[in-house]
Amino acid sequence: MGVTAIIPVFNQANLLLRLLETLTTQTVPLDEIVVVDNASTDGAPDVARRFGCRIVSLETNTGFAHAVNVGWKAARSEWVAILNSDVELSPAWLEHLLTSAGNAGFATGTLLQAGNREAIDGTYDLLSRSGCAWRAGFGQPAQPQAMEPSPIAIAPGTACVFRRTILQQLEGFDETFGSYLEDVDLGLRCVRAGIAGVYVPQAIAFHRGSASLGRWNPRVVHLISRNQLRLVAKHYDRSLFSACFWHIVTGQLLWGLVAARHGAALAWFRGKLEGLCEFRLEGQPSPRLREFLLASEQEIRQRAKDSYWRWYFRLTPGAAH
Repeated sequence: MGVTAIIPVFNQANLLLRLLETLTTQTVPLDEIVVVDNASTDGAPDVARRFGCRIVSLETNTGFAHAVNVGWKAARSEWVAILNSDVELSPAWLEHLLTSAGNAGFATGTLLQAGNREAIDGTYDLLSRSGCAWRAGFGQPAQPQAMEPSPIAIAPGTACVFRRTILQQLEGFDETFGSYLEDVDLGLRCVRAGIAGVYVPQAIAFHRGSASLGRWNPRVVHLISRNQLRLVAKHYDRSLFSACFWHIVTGQLLWGLVAARHGAALAWFRGKLEGLCEFRLEGQPSPRLREFLLASEQEIRQRAKDSYWRWYFRLTPGAAH
């Protein structure tokens, strides 16, 4: 049951150093670590060389999705660990995931905030009918990790493991997304194909979050705003789009208000404009997708506490059929 770690890197050599140090302490040894360098200028590849990593150098920053695809295609192991360079892993992170994976196609654990290790950064991803995603548990107090592993639909690309055969079957990440929500898109394709994953609470990692640009950097907001619409266009058929139209409009506009509050209204607008200019519904009818969206939104309703979701559910009563 070999594992190859894939780490896309764009600068932040100091963070890569911390991640590599935690990889060397894993209770399950890795077959190989592949660092895909997106044209870093701060010596990140030199850090990787000191740890004996295999380095794949790209001439320009092609984005997270392309870098991960380059990495896993170069891997030979049964499992591929996909890791952001701004995470740190507990020593048994990989062991917990592999032990609990069973027949699942992928697995992920609990991400805690690096700056506040008592708070959850995320676990697995959920998606509302609006096309806006929520990383389950974000910002909430960390719970005792005695829970049993549970099935999930979407693993965050921040820190997860995938069977290489699954990545081959689904052709990896959709590179048109560039960065942000490419992991949600892959998860929706898993849903359609009937491929389930597992959430393993005891597999702990610590995440700094948007270390390269910052969470509300205009470039980040632009890409997320565009890619929210790309998710809808790629996966919703006409019937589902019609049933969810009010949810889509409401959720996207509310997200724009949040972006504006953080000084990124123009970036949100540009992202939405780009997404609308290319918008073409491509999805095929999928009962699995409809079932997932309803269950996902129900879980968000029960667990999310921030004002965005409170207003979203106030303004979107009822369910899609």
